[in-house]
Amino acid sequence: MSYSPIIQKTIEYIERNLHEELTLESLAQFAGFSKYHFHRIFQKEIGVTASEYFRYRRIANAANMLLFSEEKIIDIAFYYRFETQESFTRSFKKYYQLPPGQYRKIMGKLTFQREEIKMTHEQLLKVWKLSGSHPFNYQMGIDREIFHKGKASGVLKSVTVQSQGEFATMMQEFKADKHLGKRLKLSGFLKSKNVEGFCGFWMRVDDALHDVLQFDNMGDRPIVGNTEWNHYHIVLDVPENSAVIAFGVLLSGNGQVWIDELKFEEVDKQTPTTTIDFSR
Repeated sequence: MSYSPIIQKTIEYIERNLHEELTLESLAQFAGFSKYHFHRIFQKEIGVTASEYFRYRRIANAANMLLFSEEKIIDIAFYYRFETQESFTRSFKKYYQLPPGQYRKIMGKLTFQREEIKMTHEQLLKVWKLSGSHPFNYQMGIDREIFHKGKASGVLKSVTVQSQGEFATMMQEFKADKHLGKRLKLSGFLKSKNVEGFCGFWMRVDDALHDVLQFDNMGDRPIVGNTEWNHYHIVLDVPENSAVIAFGVLLSGNGQVWIDELKFEEVDKQTPTTTIDFSR
């Protein structure tokens, strides 16, 4: 049984209610599981416990408010359900290594320095490539205002798209040699805005002749319209004759998509693949 749809619905609920009371018991009840079973499947799918997840999402949203609003620190702390400013400060320092007041002062200056933003884009271009059918009609970059965890996210957006048939992708690739014969899972968080075509993760496994061995672009479970941060994944086998693994985020037509907390992990053969069946 795949628990991914249930976990995604639970994350949607968490994102809508970050400023409300959230407990493991209430989330388990929402998902329709016992507290123990829900705790186990959430941690397996996301990599952290549900309590840790909504705690760091509250902190990330609080960091955003510190930089992009003039709300008092104590009001931010109470809004995100911290009992005291001191408890908020302790939790904030755990993730950002600075107390909230210093973070607002130091990072606020850095965020708006053009040279740092320029440097960040140059670094981004060294890691990611912009490709697709009409890459010149899209733009990729770093967003320091919208992020899932940490201080920034990657973003891909349409700029001069003429039709919904056009698409672009932020992509990377690496050699497959360390994963031959294994089953590989790509996962991460995506957020969308005004997506008229669709967006999603994609991953492809090629052989040395550049023939496609395994592929998935979430075409059967597309992300459309406006969505809050949620967790998505792709699972593909890496055959023994694989040479290259390519991956990224795809945006078809107009819109905007953010990407954060991307990771790869080898999984067992009990984890179902999501590959597209080319034989059909």
